[in-house]
Amino acid sequence: MFRFLVCRGVTARAPQEGLSWFSSFNLSSRSIHSIPFATVDVEEISGSQPAEVHNLVQGKWKGSSSWNTLLDPLNGDPFIKVADVDEAGIQPYVESLSKCPKHGLHNPFKEPERYLLFGDISAKAAHMLSLPKVSDFFTRLIQRVAPKSYQQALGEVQVTQKFLENFSGDQVRFLARSFGIPGNHLGQQSHGFRWPYGPVAIITPFNFPLEIPALQLMGALYMGNKPILKVDSKVSIVMEQMMRLLHYCGLPVDDVDFINSDGKTMNKILLEANPRMTLFTGSSRVADKLAVDLKGRIKLEDAGFDWKILGPDVQEEDYVAWICDQDAYACSGQKCSAQSMLFMHENWSRTSLVSKIRDLAERRNLGDLTIGPVLTFTTEAMLEHMSKLLQIPGSKLLFGGEPLKNHSIPPIYGAIKPTAIYVPLEEILKKNTYELVTREIFGPFQIVTDYKRDQLPMVLDAVERMHAHLTAAVVSNDPLFLQEVIGNTVNGTTYAGLRARTTGAPQNHWFGPAGDPRGAGIGTPEAIKLVWSCHREIIYDVGPLPRHWEIPPST
Repeated sequence: MFRFLVCRGVTARAPQEGLSWFSSFNLSSRSIHSIPFATVDVEEISGSQPAEVHNLVQGKWKGSSSWNTLLDPLNGDPFIKVADVDEAGIQPYVESLSKCPKHGLHNPFKEPERYLLFGDISAKAAHMLSLPKVSDFFTRLIQRVAPKSYQQALGEVQVTQKFLENFSGDQVRFLARSFGIPGNHLGQQSHGFRWPYGPVAIITPFNFPLEIPALQLMGALYMGNKPILKVDSKVSIVMEQMMRLLHYCGLPVDDVDFINSDGKTMNKILLEANPRMTLFTGSSRVADKLAVDLKGRIKLEDAGFDWKILGPDVQEEDYVAWICDQDAYACSGQKCSAQSMLFMHENWSRTSLVSKIRDLAERRNLGDLTIGPVLTFTTEAMLEHMSKLLQIPGSKLLFGGEPLKNHSIPPIYGAIKPTAIYVPLEEILKKNTYELVTREIFGPFQIVTDYKRDQLPMVLDAVERMHAHLTAAVVSNDPLFLQEVIGNTVNGTTYAGLRARTTGAPQNHWFGPAGDPRGAGIGTPEAIKLVWSCHREIIYDVGPLPRHWEIPPST
């Protein structure tokens, strides 16, 4: 049971609205057509009944004179039309952001009732996502645009629901907790406050259509900012429907702008509207360009070539194999935290670990979407990369390396079997091969290597030279081994111990890179405060003056 606070002066609601809101929303015997916020029926989206995705600006949903048609990633049918904003249509978005002052929509001294409002919105939205029909609606919608297994898609919904639950009630205002320090004399005190940036931008990728944009959006709103949100248009229908759910739960319609556009148009908006902070989740190449364009006013959760090191203590072989398969191939490897390189201690090399990972990978199939289309690499591009790797001396194909068969995935996407390539450690470290081996392939593709007991420094050198430091796993219960590896690495989200993984981050711990001052986090109070607020110090000095004070000599 949730308890709601009525935010007088902000929500203007009757005292009994919290109760009536729940009593009026019972989906137990109603069809999906009657989900009150939804404008699409997930199961009916098709070439003959395409869904439409609109833009939201200055509190109004709008279409466009230019519609971008998306192909169903499983059969190629033109099944979604997206209202595309081009460079000629950006002015309303620029104006909307420009109207937001630098001190934000709320802060500790301005409309603090809004902290309570967002605790209320979060509680209602969390309840909505806990309802089986609403949860299934978003799970299936995710599957339609970013094909992954039902359980993987459901995981996004559950993490989002738990996050919203975590920030219900008073938890939003706790994010703005201040502190005070005594001054040098009577009447002087310094106080530190978390302050919003005001107008901000959020740009998120395709692979987590709900979880990443929803968590970052709510974090921005909690702290008092006004965001413009751009989600990759291939999957933006998911967040468009989530925006409608949030409006249904009380989010003021003009608090967020939602836009569909290409990268060039969005870049122009950023340059003209000049948001005070931009959160970008996506490729390192685009991240570096934006960092320059925006003069450093950016936080990044960019790509990661994520590694896993298996230590000397071999145990629970079946479990470790299963986690390796999940980390490398769940969501067809399209996670920024996916296991890209596996370093096996020689003790593990003598086991049947690789064959067990192969057997698990071969269970994956298109029927249940445990393997599916790759949305950013074609089949030819992945197989070409594999061919280059197999030219390295000592390299070999461990399993996979073939296109999927008997499918209707359009050729603009990729479709290959889960693949693993072995490359000797000595070859990986060579200058002319390192960049090739550590190129991130955002698909079901990993590099496997092994090392001897005295070669751990070489492994640590390999991970030190990587450019991005998002997730990592050190699979060992040997405390001295863990100590050495953790002490000589930097990845921002590192799992350690026998059950260590690289993927599957929930909402209850920090997720983000380390080693980069631009690095962003997601999910926790620390992440929200780091990304979506800055520090402001207010020094009160009200007197009184000392008795008999006189003007001192010049200094």
